Amino acid sequence: MDAMRWEDGVLLLLDQTKLPEETEYLRCSRPEEVATAIRRLAVRGAPAIGIAAAYGLALGAREFKGTDKGAFFRHLRAVKDLLAGTRPTAVNLFWALERAYRRAEELAERNIADIQEAVLAEANRLFEEDREICRRIGAHGAALVPPGARILTHCNAGALATAGYGTALGVIRAAHAAGRVAMVYVDETRPLLQGARLTAYELKADGIPVTLICDNMAGYAMQKGLIDLVIFGADRIARNGDTANKIGSYSLAVLAREHGIPVYVAAPLSTIDGNLDDGREIPIEERDPGEVTHITGKRFAPEGVAVWNPAFDVTPHRYITGIITEAGVLRPPFEGAFRQALAAKGECRPPAC
Repeated sequence: MDAMRWEDGVLLLLDQTKLPEETEYLRCSRPEEVATAIRRLAVRGAPAIGIAAAYGLALGAREFKGTDKGAFFRHLRAVKDLLAGTRPTAVNLFWALERAYRRAEELAERNIADIQEAVLAEANRLFEEDREICRRIGAHGAALVPPGARILTHCNAGALATAGYGTALGVIRAAHAAGRVAMVYVDETRPLLQGARLTAYELKADGIPVTLICDNMAGYAMQKGLIDLVIFGADRIARNGDTANKIGSYSLAVLAREHGIPVYVAAPLSTIDGNLDDGREIPIEERDPGEVTHITGKRFAPEGVAVWNPAFDVTPHRYITGIITEAGVLRPPFEGAFRQALAAKGECRPPAC
């Protein structure tokens, strides 16, 4: 099932807030509709929201009418700012928008129609590249999975969070295809249950053995010897390897350290933010208290109770065994490993390298 697709000048986004009960695609013909979909998590996952935002920029470029080049670029910058303002934590959003916008700037001397088509072509390129990147992440990560592995994963870093195949779930898919996976334990991932609603759904559809557990069962599962390794995705990785991911990831990493279980992060190199020294500088999104007090629209907490709802936490690099990227498995010290991987890819950019 595709998280998104471009058809006849319209971006179709799978409304993931309705899964697994309903399968409905939103038809986005304007950048404002893409921004709303990102903000309310109809499309989610760091790579996916970056690609969706690039398509949103393409929609913004295509809606401009006229021949005034200055007005066109002012309009395009406003659309870029609109989309960039949707969610603050996942760096892929800003990276993809910048890349699509930079392509427009590179062709500034061409006519507006050419630039409009180039922005769309760049969004398509990001989509196709992400599919291939996820496959490579899967191949590199599968080699880390021992035969008969019991894997714990958190939130959803699968096909629904990317252009296809997934990052953390890409590793699990590749390992399963190699006959190495005995069981995948999926924690529910409160407050929005992305593990229960999305990851369990993906794995079950693929015929991969899956067991759903509550978030607070993870430590006991480790104590009972049910978990061999932990794999989750990332929304932003600082230069030292500190990693922001869905709230609850840090707790799993601490528990895993106590039980001698390796923790792997699966993410594309675009998730590395070389501008940040460490995880203390990662902006953490705080969301609507209603996500905590309600489930499927039904209140279960007392009216008026105070709520704190950070969407992400930061796992310090010392708890991370390795970071699985399209360039291979990067190990501590991460800053040097990032520098080498980015240089090899031709994307070495200060201050990361």
